[in-house]
Amino acid sequence: MSSSDRCATMPVHRRLLAASPRYAVALAAIENETFARKNARAAPREEVVTIPVVVHVVHHTSEQNIGQDQIDSQLKVLNEDFRRANPDADKVPEVWKDLAADARLEFKLADTDPDGQPTSGVVRRQTDIGEFQPDDKVKFDAQGGSDAWPADRYLNLWVCELKNALGYATFPGGPADIDGVVVRHSAFGTTGTAEAPYDGGRTATHEIGHWFNLRHIWGDDGDGCSGSDFVDDTPNQAGQNRGTPTFPKLSCDNGPNGDMFMNYMDYVEDAAMFMFTKGQAERMDAALAGPRSSFLSSQVRTGTTGR
Repeated sequence: MSSSDRCATMPVHRRLLAASPRYAVALAAIENETFARKNARAAPREEVVTIPVVVHVVHHTSEQNIGQDQIDSQLKVLNEDFRRANPDADKVPEVWKDLAADARLEFKLADTDPDGQPTSGVVRRQTDIGEFQPDDKVKFDAQGGSDAWPADRYLNLWVCELKNALGYATFPGGPADIDGVVVRHSAFGTTGTAEAPYDGGRTATHEIGHWFNLRHIWGDDGDGCSGSDFVDDTPNQAGQNRGTPTFPKLSCDNGPNGDMFMNYMDYVEDAAMFMFTKGQAERMDAALAGPRSSFLSSQVRTGTTGR
């Protein structure tokens, strides 16, 4: 698979924009709120927020019915990446080390289901569908998938045989019944069916970044230099980066340091991405203060000092 197929979030986003004026209005309101919070220089969130996750394993073959070890390995990566506790954090170039952020977000498998009953946080569904497209059918029982749990209480994460993408996510503001993240089983976690070079768990890190309203670092304007990810501390760059680039990699007159290709919101291979920036963490904070605020109500504990 080429890395151009890594993420289908923007095609899904554009489809929703075309189909739902309501979504377009909600998105505009969220961006206005995010911009206002940024201008008000809201204080960075100190507490750590823990997000309950339900993993829907939608499988056609026994191989696709991934094991608990693979699911646990993905949660481990997420909890490292979003806390800047990832083992490869020291690979961030010296010029950007001060920008690397602890997003103060952690993830755990849900222990209570929507009816208040104990749960493992994993739903397994056998399906007759050989492979799913990035068209949200995996999110509905009636279409061979698995219905979402309430989107204001859980991060829904679907794992399946996904065609034409490693994963995709919904931005805040979309319909609740499709809200969440989809990841191909062979790009999920670090063991089991995970396949190199996407066996580092970073597809889910990237897609959950979208779920918290982060955009691709190049601004999704092709190879032009006029797009924006709405974050001030990520350099302008021309298009996605692929593979494992060597620092510095220049584009858009962004020398001497060039592209921040090691950012989780680029398209490089898993081993080559290892940072969010403070500006991206602020944007995730804005999502939590706004459209994702339901996760603050009962999931907050006292934070520790940043790593």
